[in-house]
Amino acid sequence: MSSADPATTASSGRPRRFAATGPLKGRIRVPGDKSISHRSIMLGALAVGETRVTGLLEGEDVLSTAAAMRAMGASITREADGTWSIHGVGVGGLLQPQQALDMGNSGTSTRLLMGLVASHAITASFIGDASLSKRPMGRVIEPLSLMGADFTASPGARGSQTLPLMMRGAAPAVPIAYRLPVASAQVKSAILLAGLNTPGITTVIEPVPTRDHSERMLKGFGAELEVEVEPDGTRVIRVRGEAEFRPQQIVVPGDPSSAAFFVVAGLLVPGSDLVIENVGLNPTRAALFDVLRQMGGQIDELDRREVGGEPVADLHVRHSALTGIAVDPAVVPSMVDEFPVLFVAAALARGRTVTTGLEELRVKESDRISAMRAALELAGATVTETADGLIIDGTGGDPLPGTPEGAAVTTHLDHRIAMSMAVAGLASRAGVEVDDTRPIATSFPVFESLLDGLADT
Repeated sequence: MSSADPATTASSGRPRRFAATGPLKGRIRVPGDKSISHRSIMLGALAVGETRVTGLLEGEDVLSTAAAMRAMGASITREADGTWSIHGVGVGGLLQPQQALDMGNSGTSTRLLMGLVASHAITASFIGDASLSKRPMGRVIEPLSLMGADFTASPGARGSQTLPLMMRGAAPAVPIAYRLPVASAQVKSAILLAGLNTPGITTVIEPVPTRDHSERMLKGFGAELEVEVEPDGTRVIRVRGEAEFRPQQIVVPGDPSSAAFFVVAGLLVPGSDLVIENVGLNPTRAALFDVLRQMGGQIDELDRREVGGEPVADLHVRHSALTGIAVDPAVVPSMVDEFPVLFVAAALARGRTVTTGLEELRVKESDRISAMRAALELAGATVTETADGLIIDGTGGDPLPGTPEGAAVTTHLDHRIAMSMAVAGLASRAGVEVDDTRPIATSFPVFESLLDGLADT
């Protein structure tokens, strides 16, 4: 997506100027991990009996997943204490939805649910909002088509591989051995989910490791799944089809992608000293914290423990003088969603930060490379855009100038752009105007209230 005029006003959105408010102090708990929340609902809907989930992220993306699973036969309710109860239909038991499945803004919901539908004898129409309808689905369409699923573009689609799409599953589907051409946890997970109701063994070959929540949770529910790591680091993941799932009790750890915004804010705002509780530290997700430590960030882990098969700790973050680095492109799959807020940290570091290998960011909710370059430049940062990343020359700890009066950062309906630039505003002289804060609700509905609470402490 091309960057719009950065001075676009946001009369139709919900703009807000985020400005410096002094040190951030206190203890907060971020909402549950989005990846684990999606999967707990989907897999609970495939178990026979009641799965109970606490700490579920109740953002719009996850609610889209819940609505879709209800449409295909699962009973999903939220109790007064915030616990979610899921009565599943069993693997192979998904029902024909009576209306289109509205995925809202959620690419994760779309791709993973396509995997589930692929091996069931049902037809489903997938629709989404304007942003999601621009996102390519070809990476998941290719392997699922090899398994027997059929995809048809709907009237109004921008192309043959974008929403709205009509999908017809295959029963029985055909097991495949598929080597991922590009590192993608969503494509890997879609194939594994399709393999659950496919006779035989479905294999995914992953040259570059990506987040492994699906593997951990599939095993927890009772899938016959094995992971073999070859000498060169390639992961070969095999799942045996026609699985029988046992219901689970799931505690969702705090989302490291959500914690990332507060970690960076705490590092950048002078005098800050805060603790972010119950953060999931799955090694396939937590590379940002290691990169920030390489830059000089003080991030300590307190009470490291394991919750529901996932490593968790409380993160103690203090204001730190950061230094620019060349970020190893090997870490990209483990922090692909965190680069927008890392760019903000780099903009205030001493010296130059170089990022490469970020082509994936061009096909997220927005082209996050171009969008963040335009946003940071508008706020006064020195940024150079390359084909696969950004080069950022930092201020050495001095506040960013901020966005000019009457100009707002264009978020392109991208929640991570909005939250990253909110953090930039806290470390600026004049504040940073964000054109629309509404997209934040897709992943982090309480972001603004948590931020305001820390500033008031």
